[in-house]
Amino acid sequence: MILSREVYKRMKRGNKVIILGGNGFIGKNLSICLLKKGYDVYSFDCTLPDIAQKGINYIQGDFFDESFLKETIKDKDIVYHGVSTINPGNSNEFYMRGYEKDFIQTVKLCKLISELSIKLIFLSSGGTIYGTQSEQPIVEEALPRPINHYGNIKLCMENTMMTFAIQANADIRIARISNPYGPGQDYTKGVGFIDAVIKKAMNGETVEVWGDGSIVRDYIYIEDTCQMLALLATYNGKERIFNLSSGKGICIKDIIEIIKEWYPQMKIKYKSKRSVDLEKIVLNNQKIMKLYNRKMVEIHEGIEQYYNTIKEREQ
Repeated sequence: MILSREVYKRMKRGNKVIILGGNGFIGKNLSICLLKKGYDVYSFDCTLPDIAQKGINYIQGDFFDESFLKETIKDKDIVYHGVSTINPGNSNEFYMRGYEKDFIQTVKLCKLISELSIKLIFLSSGGTIYGTQSEQPIVEEALPRPINHYGNIKLCMENTMMTFAIQANADIRIARISNPYGPGQDYTKGVGFIDAVIKKAMNGETVEVWGDGSIVRDYIYIEDTCQMLALLATYNGKERIFNLSSGKGICIKDIIEIIKEWYPQMKIKYKSKRSVDLEKIVLNNQKIMKLYNRKMVEIHEGIEQYYNTIKEREQ
């Protein structure tokens, strides 16, 4: 039997993958994506999913318990790190938790993967890492200027990882993800504008918009996000940091107009702009697109797919 280059590399390395934060929006979708690609998938989180996916190994535990974490990852080949106790919206209030818990434990994780020779793929943040940038779309080499603690904590983690990569020759890749959306998202956890607009419109609730709706974001469908993350499992090139994005921007008002096609009477309430929100964030995705050979889901198509998924579940 002739094996593809990707399969051969995976077999050579091993196919045990663990996703830290596996019960989150990206974690759940990534688990299924990797399972379909033939990986032995372990989902690690502080809670178990309401509905288990056949074929995935679920582990309930505390990411901040160092001995338990070491025992859990020691026989794995690849670790995806997606744990965060804060989000962009609440980080300026709970920033000490982010520095004292998320950052410190991530340093310990870097030490563990270095000692155990495990590959680490870090789910970082696109927009909050870069902050205000005059040149858009933003390339990975742009000087980061985070304007909130969430972005700064992610940047601190990235810098620590790069030090381990240099000093300990650790195999670490960083995925700066823009604004993922799609099945499995829950806006009540602090992120997910498209999710919020669709669900609130369906329930007849008022959609709240911070600012005048002119803010521009780079939305990427969750299927594309996970496929790109899966590529990094077998990537062994020189690049360490990748933007995972659509490479295209769309403003909040235009997102609302798309969804108004189904709910023309949608109620909108505009509120004062928040200090944590940047005017425009669009990420350059040329590096990851050199590896990605699939057609990306366009924003109109993605919103419609997600809308239909939610409607089917409501029936």
